[in-house]
Amino acid sequence: MRPNTPAPDSTSLFGAARTARVLPVYAVLAVLVTGLVLALNGHAPATAPAAPAPPSAAGGHGPTPLASLLLSMAAITLAARATGAFFERFLRQPAVMGEIAAGILLGPSVLGALFPAAQAWVLSPETAPYLGAVAKLGVVLFMFLVGLEVDPAQMRGQARATLAVSHASIVVPFTLGVALAPWLYPLYSSPTVDFTVFSLFLGISLSVTAFPVLARILMDRGESRSPLGTTALALAAVGDATAWCLLALVSGIARADTSGAPQMLAWVAAFVATLLLVVRPAVRWLSEREARREGVVSNNVLAAVFALMLLSAVATEAIGIHALFGAFLFGVVIPHDTRLARELHDRMASLVGVLLLPVFFAFTGLRTQIGLLNDAADWAVCGAIIAVATAGKLGGTALAARAFGLPWREAGALGVLMNTRGLMELIVLNVGLDMGVLSPMLFAMLVLMALVTTFLTTPLLTLFAPRHQMRPS
Repeated sequence: MRPNTPAPDSTSLFGAARTARVLPVYAVLAVLVTGLVLALNGHAPATAPAAPAPPSAAGGHGPTPLASLLLSMAAITLAARATGAFFERFLRQPAVMGEIAAGILLGPSVLGALFPAAQAWVLSPETAPYLGAVAKLGVVLFMFLVGLEVDPAQMRGQARATLAVSHASIVVPFTLGVALAPWLYPLYSSPTVDFTVFSLFLGISLSVTAFPVLARILMDRGESRSPLGTTALALAAVGDATAWCLLALVSGIARADTSGAPQMLAWVAAFVATLLLVVRPAVRWLSEREARREGVVSNNVLAAVFALMLLSAVATEAIGIHALFGAFLFGVVIPHDTRLARELHDRMASLVGVLLLPVFFAFTGLRTQIGLLNDAADWAVCGAIIAVATAGKLGGTALAARAFGLPWREAGALGVLMNTRGLMELIVLNVGLDMGVLSPMLFAMLVLMALVTTFLTTPLLTLFAPRHQMRPS
C-alpha cells in the first residue's frame, strides 16, 4: 500500500531545477508522440493471424464448486506467503514479487507442465470462473485502497520539473510501444482487434510503474524519505494518474464503436462531475463528522462507504471503462489524511493484501501460457519487448532528469525505480486480455517483461544508488 509521503517540494532532487527547461521538454515529447501516431495512422498491417485459444487445465475437480474454490484459495494463500518470504529473505526482493511468482508457479506454465494432475486438483477448471470473480473483486478493492492514499493537493503542488520528468517517463516508453505495434500486430494479434487500439494498448503496457512495489523497495532500503525516494514517489504518483487516465481512454475506445464514442465521453463527464460536485462534498462532510466522534468508525458508515465505492465501480463498468477506475476515483475523493481513510485502510489492507490479491496473482498465472513461446523466435521477440520497455522507461526517465540538471547517477537511479512494474502492470495486462486486445501469447510475453523489469530493480539500484548515498543531510 502507499505510504504517506512528505511534500516533495522541500526535498525533491528537482528543487533547484530551472523551470525554463519545462516547455522545451514538453514540446519535444508532444512532437515525438504526435509524429509517430500520424505516421502509423492508416498504415496498419493488412492481416493478423487468429489468436490461439488459451488451453484449459485438464484433470479432476473438487467435490463441489464451493469446496474446490476454498481449497484453491487456501493453497494460493499459503503458497503466496511462503514464496513471498523466500523472495524477501534470500533474494532481497519485495514479498509481492514472490507472490506474483507463486501465481505463475501454480499455473499451467510450471505446475501444470510438471504435474498436471496436481495443478488441476489445486486450481481445477471448474474453479476458474469463481477465481476470476474473486480476483477481479480483489483488484477493485485494491484500487480503492490506492485511491485512498492519493493526495491530489500534493500532486498539484509538485514542481514543474517533477511533472515534466514524470510525463517523460510515460511518453517515451508509450511511444516506443506504439512503434513496436506494426511489427507485433501481424505476429501476435487477431484481425478482429483494431490496430489503433492494439498500438495504444501496447504503448500503455510499456509505460506503467508499480507504485506499491516501488514504495516497498524504497522502504526496505531506508530511502523513502531521502531526496531520491521522495522524488521517485512523486514521479510514480503523477505517472500512475497519467497511466490510468490513458488506460481508461483506450478501454473506452476499445469497447465503444465510433458512433458510440461521443455518448461514452458524455457519460464519463457526467460521472466525474457527479463524483466531484455531489459525492466528494458528502464524503468530506462524513469524514469531518467521524473526526468529531469518539471510538471506531461505525459499521453504518463503513456500509455507506462500501456501497458508494461499489456503485462507483458499477458506474464505470456500465460506461465501458472498467470497474476498477470507479473504485479508484471514489477512493481519491475521500480525504486521505482523515480518520475515516485511515480506518478504511487499516481494516481492509490485510484482507486484500493477504487473501484477495494472491488470488489475482494465481488467476493471472492460470492465464499465462509461457509454453506458447515454443521457439527461439518467440523468445527473441520477448527479449526485444523487455529491452524496449527498459530502454523506454529507464532511459526516458534518466534522460529527462539529466535534462533538468541532475547528475547521471541520480538520474539513472530514478530511471531504475520508474522501471518497476509488478502488480500495476499485471492489472493493466489483465484488462487487455479481458477486452481481447492482447492475445494469450503476447500476454505471456508482457507478463514476463513485468517480472524481469521489476526483478532487476533492486540489483540495478544498488549500482546507481548505494545505500550510503543520497540520504537526507
